[in-house]
Amino acid sequence: MMTPSEEDFELELRSLPGVLSVGVEHRDNGEVDGVTLFVRGQDPESVRHVALQVASLYYPTAAVTVEDANRSPASRGVASERVALVRTDFNVHEGVSEVHLGVGGRTGIGRSGSGPLIGGAEATLFALRDLGFEVPFFLVAVNNIATARGWPVIVTLRSLSDAGDRIGIAQSNGDLESAAKATLDALNRFLSSLSPAQG
Repeated sequence: MMTPSEEDFELELRSLPGVLSVGVEHRDNGEVDGVTLFVRGQDPESVRHVALQVASLYYPTAAVTVEDANRSPASRGVASERVALVRTDFNVHEGVSEVHLGVGGRTGIGRSGSGPLIGGAEATLFALRDLGFEVPFFLVAVNNIATARGWPVIVTLRSLSDAGDRIGIAQSNGDLESAAKATLDALNRFLSSLSPAQG
C-alpha cells in the first residue's frame, strides 16, 4: 500500500505534461528507489528535468528515468493488448456519461447517469464488462483535488474478495475523461493479467 507521501509524489508526476504512466520501484525496506515515466508529445529530457525537481522534494535519492512511449520497446509490446480509452461523451440533456473503450479491435461501451465525475468511473467499469472483462471490484470513491497544475481525479476501487484497494490518478480534459482514465489506471495491473472473454 502506498504511503500518503508516495501518493502525492506519484500524483505530481502524473500531472506533468505528456506523462502517460508512472512506475515506482522500491528497495527491500519499502523506500522509493526510483521512478520511470513514460511520456508522449513532450521532450523526455525536459520532462526529466522537472521530474527531478519533484523527486527532490519527496525522495532526493530516487533515480528518475523518462522514456518516450512511442519508442519504448516495453510500451510497444503491450500497446496492442492494453485497454485504450477511445472516446468519452456527456449528454447534458439526459445527464448521462458515456465511455468507449477498445482492445483487440473490439469496442465496449458503458453509460452512467451519475454525472461526469462519478459517472465517468461507473461508465468505464460498465464498458470493461461490455468488452467481456470480469471486474471483481466496486467503486468506493471518486474525487478531484486541487494541485499546482490543475484538478486531477483520484478513483478508489475495492476488491470483492479482499480488503485491498486499488487507486488510480489521472488528469485530462474535464472530469469525465479524467475519471475514465483514473479508473483504467487503478485497474492497469489487474487488466494486464487477463484476456477479455470472447463475445
